[in-house]
Amino acid sequence: MKKIIVITGHYGSGKTNLAVNLAINAAAEGRSVAVVDLDIVNPYFRTTDFRELFAEKGIKLIAPDFANTNLDIPSIQFDVEQLAASEDCLIIDVGGDDAGAVALGRYAESLEKYGDQLEMLYVINQRRYLTHTPDEVITLMYEIEAASHMKHTAIVNNTNLGDETTAEIIEESRSFAEETSKRTGLPVKYTVYPGGCAELTDKPDALAAEVFVKKPWEK
Repeated sequence: MKKIIVITGHYGSGKTNLAVNLAINAAAEGRSVAVVDLDIVNPYFRTTDFRELFAEKGIKLIAPDFANTNLDIPSIQFDVEQLAASEDCLIIDVGGDDAGAVALGRYAESLEKYGDQLEMLYVINQRRYLTHTPDEVITLMYEIEAASHMKHTAIVNNTNLGDETTAEIIEESRSFAEETSKRTGLPVKYTVYPGGCAELTDKPDALAAEVFVKKPWEK
């Protein structure tokens, strides 16, 4: 079945790391996969950074012109609608906050034609600035929806503290994610567990994710 996955969230929530993991998982299933780097705001920690990794996995990477350069405003010169039609799995990594979601808005009408084949995942991280409470993440979620002219379909709880993340930290965040889910009416599709943490839970929503996005001094 064709799948189109749009990933949004606050800066530092872990959108890009989720996008990379979902793309690699889909490619491992033998599906044709394309990842669109739709972040025209932040020059750091973006899917364009993984061009070589994607090439090794047979994953197409589509990025704005001049991404990862010192030019201020990358231009978008690709056809998302054509990619949606041609690939088994299309993953769109959207820039943080409502400003980044504006670029997504130009494709809203085309993407929503795919109905149940389209997912729009909202990534939340309780340990990040300005997203400590359900009130904060819900306010931002609605701002993203207004800017993109699209509605989210599910939440991804990606609460973490980088290398200091433990299974206990993630489990403690579940009440935060569940309250956000209750108040928005959106299901929690995944709770992300980095590395070996996933082995410590049997929860059905657990998603084991390798940490690809690292700070420069960690590489």
